Amino acid sequence: MVRTMSPEDHARIAAAVQAAEGKTSGEIYCVVARTSASYFFPAAFMVTLGIVVISLAVAYLLDLWWVELKPFTLIAAQLLTIASALAVLAFFPAVRIHLVPLRQRYRHAHDNAMKQFLARNIHMTAARTGVLLFVSLAERYAEVVADAGINAKVRQETWDSVVATLTAQARKGRVADGFTEAIGTVGKLLAEHFPVTAEDVNELDDHVVEI
Repeated sequence: MVRTMSPEDHARIAAAVQAAEGKTSGEIYCVVARTSASYFFPAAFMVTLGIVVISLAVAYLLDLWWVELKPFTLIAAQLLTIASALAVLAFFPAVRIHLVPLRQRYRHAHDNAMKQFLARNIHMTAARTGVLLFVSLAERYAEVVADAGINAKVRQETWDSVVATLTAQARKGRVADGFTEAIGTVGKLLAEHFPVTAEDVNELDDHVVEI
């Protein structure tokens, strides 16, 4: 898989996580996804629906203008157009997401964030103080998923500001900067409520994961 960030970016994010966790017993985990779904089927549905609606509108106008259009010709034209559109979607995956409603894109990205939170065992820390910083690039979506221990002590508006930092930097193509800033903010929150102890152990990897 081609990385979206350089080795230097990875090292910088890992160092930021290590520095933040040096002052807290909490855990910070970072995941960046190139995309959260393939979007072929929802894009295919939208394209097919659009082609059918437009073709029926054209057939209606032709009928008003007394232009004869045989049903077989209409159906053949629809099928050929749909097949061509599906071929474009198959060979050019980057086109698909632009045909999917924004709400659906965000739902896929949110589902992916929750999947990563569970798959990476962020919910398994001893004090339930794991925090996931998640960015999905294709959807231009970011989310903070905090476990029960820390989430009970931090207002949602605070997490929203961290998300704003991640998305603002990602829009500028500075994903690593967004992560390092967000890590600093989350690290301070964790240190305030869960300061480091002599018995503290590092329960999660410190590096950023690209999927």
